[in-house]
Amino acid sequence: MLIDILGKFLESTGLAEITIGQIVMILVSFILLYLAIKKGFEPLLLVPIAFGMLLANLPLAGMMAEPVVEIVKDPETGKLVQQTREYGGLLYYLYQGVKLGIYPPLIFLGVGAMTDFGPLIANPSSILLGASAQLGIFITFIGAVLLGFTGPEAASIGIIGGADGPTALYLTTKLAPHLLGPIAVAAYSYMALVPIIQPPIMKALTTEEERKVMMKQLRPVSKKEKIIFPIMITVLVSLLLPSAAPLVGMLMLGNLMRECGVVERLSDTAQNALMNIVTIFLGLTVGATTNAETFLTWRTISIIALGLVAFSIGTAGGVLFGKIMYKLSGGKINPLIGSAGISAVPMAARVSQKVGQEANPRNFLLMHAMGPNVAGVIGSAVAAGLLLMFFGG
Repeated sequence: MLIDILGKFLESTGLAEITIGQIVMILVSFILLYLAIKKGFEPLLLVPIAFGMLLANLPLAGMMAEPVVEIVKDPETGKLVQQTREYGGLLYYLYQGVKLGIYPPLIFLGVGAMTDFGPLIANPSSILLGASAQLGIFITFIGAVLLGFTGPEAASIGIIGGADGPTALYLTTKLAPHLLGPIAVAAYSYMALVPIIQPPIMKALTTEEERKVMMKQLRPVSKKEKIIFPIMITVLVSLLLPSAAPLVGMLMLGNLMRECGVVERLSDTAQNALMNIVTIFLGLTVGATTNAETFLTWRTISIIALGLVAFSIGTAGGVLFGKIMYKLSGGKINPLIGSAGISAVPMAARVSQKVGQEANPRNFLLMHAMGPNVAGVIGSAVAAGLLLMFFGG
């Protein structure tokens, strides 16, 4: 009798339903949690993503379960109506913010409120470095097509090279939502690994003499310039590339709130409370899309590998264009700042600073690198808009 009761109890638990794939994904979530908590790799992103992955792969938890809907006849009117028989899981409803493209623009609002575009305004040529670092997006797009991915899928994979998680999510939900899990994990993992991936590429493509170059201090930027800049960029980008307006518009709204000086409360909310809330929801629900059935495939492995290629080529593209600017300027521009053209703000700029100081302890490249870095944020959003324009129809 007792054995029968225990047997029925075990059959009702998740232990009886768990698969090898789910065990593997749970172990992967543990590894990501370790990297976030112990090693400090982008904990604000990896902790919710890893925990969402854990929740999604616990059998019978139903956190991402879709609602069960049936069609019944209304006894009063005799018409067929839709009736919800079972409601979906918690994360299913939170995921609608990703699916409908709401969370990424809100993240951009917070990023804009935290970003100083002064270095870019002071040195407009930085935008060329930000643009050149998007090279990885388009080369990887071609590589993904050659490997058999469709155009929309290849575009979603290529955008990983922009090193901008919200942009990658936004584009993927529009073009290839079935690939959201592996693309999100690849994008945010590589963002967290910027200090490990970038330095070898930067050192391989530059000489000791180039890395030692000290750059002149940037000119002061007036408040008027900082107010006009986000308005001007919003108008120009939205007119030329309407599909990029949701990302660029929210980015520039956040920056305008920061710089105008009359809405400190709104700016503070965008930078802190709103940013933190959306990051939790975004990370949890993105992690929850990585269930074993869709994640543990060769396609996923190829996506993660292509993401690394995109990231590496983007870094190399920025550095190589930096070398061109070094030559054209007569040795006044340090090519290391080109690596910051990927939009991992401000990590990529800090890596440029670190590598530069290793070559010359008196070097201070951080503010110079912030120009390409914030230009990369705009560049990745514009690249996403282009890809969405071509493949979103």
